Amino acid sequence: MLIVPEEVCRQVIGRAEAFGAVRDVFAAMARGEAQNFPVVREALGHAGALYGFKSGFDRSGMVLGVKSGGYWPGNAARGLTNHQSAVILFDPDSGRPTAMVGGNYLTALRTAAASAVSIAHLARADARVLGIVGAGFQSAFQIRAALDQRPFARILAWNYHPEMLPGLAAAVADTGVPFESVPLAELGAAADVIITITSSFAPSLLREHVRPGTHLACMGTDTRGKQEVEPALLAAASVFTDEVAQAVSIGESQHAVAAGLLAEDAITPLGAVVAGTHPGRRSEDEITLYDGTGIGLQDLAVASAAARLAAARGLAQEVAW
Repeated sequence: MLIVPEEVCRQVIGRAEAFGAVRDVFAAMARGEAQNFPVVREALGHAGALYGFKSGFDRSGMVLGVKSGGYWPGNAARGLTNHQSAVILFDPDSGRPTAMVGGNYLTALRTAAASAVSIAHLARADARVLGIVGAGFQSAFQIRAALDQRPFARILAWNYHPEMLPGLAAAVADTGVPFESVPLAELGAAADVIITITSSFAPSLLREHVRPGTHLACMGTDTRGKQEVEPALLAAASVFTDEVAQAVSIGESQHAVAAGLLAEDAITPLGAVVAGTHPGRRSEDEITLYDGTGIGLQDLAVASAAARLAAARGLAQEVAW
């Protein structure tokens, strides 16, 4: 069994590898070759933490496993990442564990890769202004992945806690793209692509903030009750997601569906666009919205790639099992 710690993951896998792995998972799902299993995600009733499991099996890549982890809001004060997780991979032929892989860096990497896939396939080709709502650990990953997909000339940012924005600006300063902290209404009025990546349980981005032709990647809602945008925004958009069943139960779509503003069968799996069976954006004025709930198959894909690359470079620890 291979052990691939967090630091090794950072050494062996980057945005390009994660983008390819996540894109391939979307396509495999659309072909019916990959399946996510039901998510378990609950409040612990201790330390304000949310904890759960995501798992699945990709027959095309022969990847089977489970990601275990969650969100501990008090970790930042301890100098730790709020999101904590690990991935265990298994041999699909025998069920024996093959690798344990650190999941913190990979979670941020695959989350950014998923929104990047949505930008690649749904954002207007002439998108030049990127808006980011949120300034936590994953925000810099989101910005860098988005910059790989379009030649953005400006980054506009807003956060519930504005004191965090200078840190985000510093984290992406080396990209050379001008970064500006702005009111939310100004961000929405100017941005061609908006990424939301908060842990909010109340909407911040409203329908009135978003102009025609915008692409939104809503990446923070992955639990029952969480919410980043108002339901009216989903009602006005063409909605895409990683997995429809998960989106309507724990994703951003849960609120619009519950309010009767969005029908479940109106939500399109992004994999259909990746696989070429759905056209994606149909007009320059269309608002497109990707509801990124975070699926286990994405975690397993990047963890499998990290394990493979670490083993090839002699950086994985091997232990008897």
